[in-house]
Amino acid sequence: MKQPAATSRTETPGSAPPPAPASAVVVDSLTKSYRQPKTADLLAVDGVSLTIGTGETYALLGPNGAGKSTTIEILEGHRKPTSGRITVLGQNPYKAPAQFRSRIGIVLQEATDMGTLKVSEALKDAAAFYPNPRPVDEVMSAVGIEDRAGALIKSLSGGQRRRVDVALGMIGNPELLFLDEPTTGFDPAARRRFWDLIRSLGDAGTTIVLTTHYLDEAQQLSHRLGIIASGRIIAAGTADTVGGPDLRTPRVRWTDDAGSHEELTTSPGALIHRLTDGGTREPADLEVIRPSLEDVYLELLRQHDDAAAAAAIPEGVHA
Repeated sequence: MKQPAATSRTETPGSAPPPAPASAVVVDSLTKSYRQPKTADLLAVDGVSLTIGTGETYALLGPNGAGKSTTIEILEGHRKPTSGRITVLGQNPYKAPAQFRSRIGIVLQEATDMGTLKVSEALKDAAAFYPNPRPVDEVMSAVGIEDRAGALIKSLSGGQRRRVDVALGMIGNPELLFLDEPTTGFDPAARRRFWDLIRSLGDAGTTIVLTTHYLDEAQQLSHRLGIIASGRIIAAGTADTVGGPDLRTPRVRWTDDAGSHEELTTSPGALIHRLTDGGTREPADLEVIRPSLEDVYLELLRQHDDAAAAAAIPEGVHA
C-alpha cells in the first residue's frame, strides 16, 4: 500500500499557516439537498462520512450524478452543506477566512481559459494572489513546461494545457490540492507522465483529493479511496482491499477434453496443482484471473443498484 510522505513544505517566516491537523479533511454525516418546485427535495449527498490524513492521496470514485462533485465543492467551500460537520485544514470551508483559500489548490475538469496569456505570465499573475507562492520557474519545471514558458497558452497541446492547469493549482504552495478528472482526454503516455507529477506532489507532502473515472489511475495514485453512489459512500478502503475478500476471489479457467471450465477458488494454486497432476501436464488455455479494481467497482455498483431497485418495489408486490 502506498504510504503518505512526510511533509516537506518551505514557509516564509511570519507567514506560516496554523499547524496542519493530523487529518486534513474530516467529514461527518454530510448532507446536501436542493429544493425542487412541486416535487420532493433532491438529496444529492446523503450522510457522507470520511477522513483524509495529512499528506494522503484520496480518490473519490463514482458514476456521474453520484454526488462526487457536490461533495468536493462543499469541501472547497463553494457550496454550503445542508447538515453535517466538515473541517478542511482545521476549518469550516464555507465560513473560512480568506487565508484558507491560499492553503488549497483546485484543478477543475475544464482546461484553463487564459489563451491570450503566455504560460509564465499566467503563473506570475496567479502567484500574486498568494502570500507564499512557489517560484514560477520551479513550478514550470515541476510540471514539465519550462520550455514553453514564453508560449501562448492557446498554442499548447491539450496535455500541455492540462499541465498549466496543475501549475496554476500548485503555484500557491497549497497544503491541499483538489484534482477533478485531471487526465480526461490524455493519451496513455501523457497520463503516465502526469501520474509521475502527481506522485511528486504527494512525495512533497501535499494532501490530494482526486476524482477520476479511470480506475487504474485511482489504483496507481491513491493511498485510500471511497466509492460513492446515490449520495452515499457504499465502500471504502485501499485499492487492494475495498469491497472485501468475497469480491476478490480468483477465477481459474481451463479447457480439457470435456470442454471449457471456470471455477472460483480462494486457493488457485492448489486447484492448478490438481489440474496439472502436480505439474506433469498442462491443461489448454489455463489462466488465473484476479478481479481488478474496476471489476470490484462495477460489482459494488451493480449490488447497490439491485438493492435500490428491490427497495423501490412496494411491499407485497413481486418483481
